[in-house]
Parts: sequence; C-alpha cells; structure tokens
Amino acid sequence: MTSIPGTGTEILPEHEEHDERNYLKAARGLKSWLLTLDHKRIAILYLIGISSAFLLGGIFALLVRMEHWTPGATVTESADTYNQYFTLHGAIMTFLVLVPSIPAILGNFVLPMMIGAKDVAFPRLNLLSFWLWVLGALFFVTTLHFGGIDTGWTFYTPYSTTTVTKVALAGLGAFILGFSSILTGLNFLVTIHKMRAPGMGWFKMPLFLWGLYATAIIQIVATPVIGITLLLLFVERTLGFGIFDPKLGGDPVLFQHFFWFYSHPVVYVMILPGMGIMSELVSIYSRKHIFGYKFIAWSSIAIALFGFVVWGHHMFVSTQSALMSTVFSLLTFSVSIPSAIKVFNWLATMYKGSIRLTTPMLYALMFLFLFGIGGLTGLFLGTLSTDMHLHDTYFIVAHFHYTMMGSTLIALIGGIFHWWPKMFGRLYNETWGRIGAILTFIG
Repeated sequence: MTSIPGTGTEILPEHEEHDERNYLKAARGLKSWLLTLDHKRIAILYLIGISSAFLLGGIFALLVRMEHWTPGATVTESADTYNQYFTLHGAIMTFLVLVPSIPAILGNFVLPMMIGAKDVAFPRLNLLSFWLWVLGALFFVTTLHFGGIDTGWTFYTPYSTTTVTKVALAGLGAFILGFSSILTGLNFLVTIHKMRAPGMGWFKMPLFLWGLYATAIIQIVATPVIGITLLLLFVERTLGFGIFDPKLGGDPVLFQHFFWFYSHPVVYVMILPGMGIMSELVSIYSRKHIFGYKFIAWSSIAIALFGFVVWGHHMFVSTQSALMSTVFSLLTFSVSIPSAIKVFNWLATMYKGSIRLTTPMLYALMFLFLFGIGGLTGLFLGTLSTDMHLHDTYFIVAHFHYTMMGSTLIALIGGIFHWWPKMFGRLYNETWGRIGAILTFIG
C-alpha cells in the first residue's frame, strides 16, 4: 500500500498500476512502447508515425512544386516520374496522414479521460489498429523501391488496371489501412456508448467526442466499400476478370461510384474531428460556454449522414444523367447547412467573449478563415453550371487543400498545442508558438 505525500491518501495495491502521473516513464524500454496497451502511449506512437508520413508526403509535394518552376523538366526525369511524385504525395497525405491523424492521435489520448474511463473499450484492438497502420504504411513506402505508382491517389480505372507500376502493392496497403480505420472507429463507438462516467449523458459530453462519434460511424460504414473496391481492382489486375476495364466488359464508371461513395464521406472523417476541436478551443479561449451546444452536436451527426448521399457531385462529367446530377447538386447544398450551423455557433460563442489570443486560439481563428474559403469554393463546385468548367482544374486542388490542409491539419496542430501540457507534462513557449502559428498561416 502506497501513500501520496502530503495528502494522507493511500493507494490500494490493486490500483497502484493505474497511477498515471507520468505515463511517459511508467515503464522504460523500447519493448514497453511497441507492445503498450496504454491509450496515451499508443497516441504518441501514432503522433510519431503520422508525423513521419507527413514529412515524406511533404517532400513529394515539394518535388511537385519544384517541377512547376520551369516549363520543361526541372527535377524529374520524365512525365512518368512526375506522375509518381504526384500520386505518392496525394496517397500518403490522404490515407496515411489526414484520415487517421486527429482520431488516432488526439482521439486516442483524450477520449477516455473526457468520459472518465481508464482506457478505450478494447486496448488490444487499439494496439492492433496502430500496427495495421504501420503495415499499410510500409506497403506504400515499399512501392518507392519497386517503381512507384502513377495513377493519381484515386486509382482511377481503366488506367490503374493496365499500368505497369505497382498499383496492387499500394492497393493492398490501402486495404490494410482500411482495417485500421474500421477497428479504431469501432473501438471509439463502443467506448463512448459503454464507458461514460455515471451521470454523463449524451448531451453532457464534450463536443470533441460528438465529432469523434460521428467520425466513427463513417469509418465503420464507408470504409468496407473502399476495401471491397480495392479487392476487386486487385482481382482484375491479377486474374484478368472484367470488372472495371471496358476492354474486358467492365465499367470504369462503376469504380468511380464505389470510390466516391467512400471518398466523400472520408472527407468528413478528416474534418469532423477538427470541428470538434474547434468547439473546444473557441469556448475555452473565449471564456464562454459554447453557444448552441445541441445544434453543434446534432450537426455532427447530420454531416456524417448527409455525407453518404452526395458522392455524385464528383461525377458531374462522368456520363451521369442530368436528373441524378441535379439531385446530387441539391443534396450537396444541403450538407453545407450543418457546417454553416457550426460556424455560426462558433462566431456567436466568440461574440462578446473575453478572447485570449493564445497559440491554440490563433489556430482556431485560422481554421475559421481557411475553412470559410474552402466551404465557399465548395458551393461553386456543387453547382452544375460552374463545375462543368472547373472540373479537373487548379480550382479543385485549391478547394481540397483549403478544406483538408487548411482545416484538418490546422485543427490538429491547434489541438496538440491545447493538450500539450496534458500530453507531455510541460508548457510550450507561447511566444514561439504564436510565431509558428503566424508563419503557418502565411505559408
């Protein structure tokens, strides 16, 4: 039996192992980290892994931008090499960084603490999810050695069924990453349902948890679709079945339907947790209770559900009927309503608040500005008459990056700064944090 100095409180032997005053040093050695079941340590492992993937994806982005300096070849040997850089940048940033980042890092770390639980519902499943992520990442990195992939991050058929690059290897990596995503979503869903502290009803949960809950729904429902699609692509490439290749009697548009049925909801896997972080930051650093709690909570669920019925707006130029395109266009405008509700309530929370311009709050303000641009450009792309001309242009690239990097990544960094003392037991330098935030915004 151990006593806590100065308190007169004693810890029973069976509870001594849960003394979490310093999880970073609770057990030493590399093995204790690699086989840990502690949700906080797993979050740190994800932070290290995802940061490494982000660095690799950023290198490919830099190579792509350097190639644009001159009309001819600048840093790449051929157009095919450029296509490989472009593809690896998109695939790594999407599947290895943006999709898992906030749930895997901040969700893993703070979710159990926010609901009063000692850990997630299935700690071993949590560790398995991490190692599946590592395995999937290794398959992506391995393609670099064997010639890369040049299909674009969407793996569009029929090119992906005929190219000589290692599509099957990268597809297998994405398939494994899908299992990691599903298991994480399942773990979070069960944890929120079954392990909330007594007295914590649904509408007493922090709004970050509502974002994670809505995200988990998408991960569980949508991810199997892309898994099956990649499996069919693998079967077609290896066995020659005519599923997507028109030369073999397949339909390439079917691949697009399958792909975007997953890939539009997965946009909200990236952004919904970031919106949850925004709700926390705006309230805390405005020193006010969040305005419209229930509206923000239900809007997260609405976004998750609406996200499953708007995939067709990616296919306005893909032989889709005029009627279906019109329906998808209307649904696309509908999904903007719950997003607008969130933005309105964040602004209302800040109104007449005692705002502290700390580093996390600077990132929150940055999120509002960049997400506003990303959302408004999305309305142009949801309109049939403009999307027909803007499809496959830099306008699409800008919209996607404002929404994903300018929102998801910004929310992740803001959340890390906010929970930094909880994660590492020390304060960051506020001056350098603000300078970094300003430089990030300028960049």
